[in-house]
Amino acid sequence: MTPQDDAAPQELVVMVGLQGSGKSSWVAAHLAGTHVVVSKDHWPNARHREARQQRVVAALLAEGASVVVDNTSPSPAERAPLIATAAAAGVPVRAVFLDVPLETCRARNEAREGRDRVPLVGLYSAAGQLTPPSTAEGFGEVQVVRG
Repeated sequence: MTPQDDAAPQELVVMVGLQGSGKSSWVAAHLAGTHVVVSKDHWPNARHREARQQRVVAALLAEGASVVVDNTSPSPAERAPLIATAAAAGVPVRAVFLDVPLETCRARNEAREGRDRVPLVGLYSAAGQLTPPSTAEGFGEVQVVRG
């Protein structure tokens, strides 16, 4: 069920970045073959998406899968439950922070169509909350990708 390579150690990766920063593209290029991708965007109409995501991540980690959570995750408060889930499973957790200027994200977002385009208020709200991840939060590693 998991695409993880048996030789690679299990981990949880938490993506951090604004809408339009390139998180999903980065995941597709670097982790899609080795990690199960989980995103609240997979359940756009579900109630309690946060709780559902936590249950799915916990179950996948319990099965031995490596998981990547592909959300904006702009604040330490939003990342804390994922870090706690990884710690409870005894799995290392790292953050990948796409450090992309707001104007670049806005331009990319405006090029999107339909439901893929985020309302500007959502983009600016996330930008106002965006705090770069740090090892002080509990991440074993923080990888910064500039764009």
